[in-house]
Amino acid sequence: MLVCRYRRGVAIDTPELWADICVSPHDSLEKAHCKLARSKSVPLDITINFTPRVDNSSGAMESIIHAMDLIRPALWRARSFRLSVPNKPQAHAALLRCREEAPYLESLCIRVFHSMQEDHYSSPCLPLFKGHTPRLRSCSFTSFNFNWDRRVVPNLRVLQLGGYWNGSSPSVDTLLDILRGCPGLEELALRNMSDVDPETCVSLEHEFMSTKVVKLPRLTKASFYYAGIMRTRMLLSQISFPALESLDFCYLDNLTPVLEHLRQQSLTSLPLKFLRIESSFLNEPKFIMLLRRLTSLDVTCFLLKNLSSPPVAHPWVCPKLDRLNLDGCTALEWDALRGLVESRLSGRPSQLSSASAAAASRSSFVSTASASAHIHALSHSRPATPTVQPRRLSPIDVTRC
Repeated sequence: MLVCRYRRGVAIDTPELWADICVSPHDSLEKAHCKLARSKSVPLDITINFTPRVDNSSGAMESIIHAMDLIRPALWRARSFRLSVPNKPQAHAALLRCREEAPYLESLCIRVFHSMQEDHYSSPCLPLFKGHTPRLRSCSFTSFNFNWDRRVVPNLRVLQLGGYWNGSSPSVDTLLDILRGCPGLEELALRNMSDVDPETCVSLEHEFMSTKVVKLPRLTKASFYYAGIMRTRMLLSQISFPALESLDFCYLDNLTPVLEHLRQQSLTSLPLKFLRIESSFLNEPKFIMLLRRLTSLDVTCFLLKNLSSPPVAHPWVCPKLDRLNLDGCTALEWDALRGLVESRLSGRPSQLSSASAAAASRSSFVSTASASAHIHALSHSRPATPTVQPRRLSPIDVTRC
């Protein structure tokens, strides 16, 4: 691209334009060297990204070392540092060069693609940046062994951990200890971890009865993706999250005990707006009771009959529901879906949805009907409450149904 010499001079003399430093198979060292020189002394966003596609090339390790040697004199002014390498020996070689203090570092991301690979680098190359990262607020580690040292992850706002298997997966005590050091945490994500030993959790439950709950008053987003049901259950039983708005559960087997912890939290404060449950099973009556507590929930739900036909003298379940996602449901009852749409248009249970519920009660596949019957049985023992008109459904996704 050709520009006049005046515009070129302005661009070269604006160091903020050259603060994004990237080294990868598609971004050369020469380009990084040029940007480092032109960025002068402004904070840098540094990315070193080598995907597993270049893992077998003989020059992968050499390229990573050369990139770190080039960037090392400027690490003191790094604002964010992202390292993605195929295996742990390469990560170890790169992090050995992170010995300078990083007073401006705010975000740290270390990702090792081959998380299941066995190697001889079990001892971490600590402390990173001489342990001096006063502004660090976001950490994302994938298969990076930092010996679960609290000094590496202090006072964070975002913590993402993943790719820890077998003996390298964190215990519940370890995670709680890290969370205690992050009272201002706003986002927590645990992904792809071997579950803890159930026998160990039995003994921990008695110990937790006498320990204080970890308070996370600013936590608004949490995600547990194949993180182990025992680990998830024990964690949620020991933390308080009164500001939680988004929650993901994926591949966690039986979520019923977790629903009880959410219900207990909802007795005080649980402004949940987004709830995702994927590839897990649960007790539907308990799930319905939880949904009745989550008045701010406006996300997807699959119990169509209970959503379209609230019990007598009971408020609507999820009155703020305005988006419905049924992607992949193999046993979808179209009459029930039609009844739900009609009931949400008028604010009253439709006759079609009532008839569909009656027909479903006579069939052999009636998991949601049993939950509805349980709710109706409880309705006689509770006083009437003012009803809130439900929102109209806008998008409905029935892909692969």
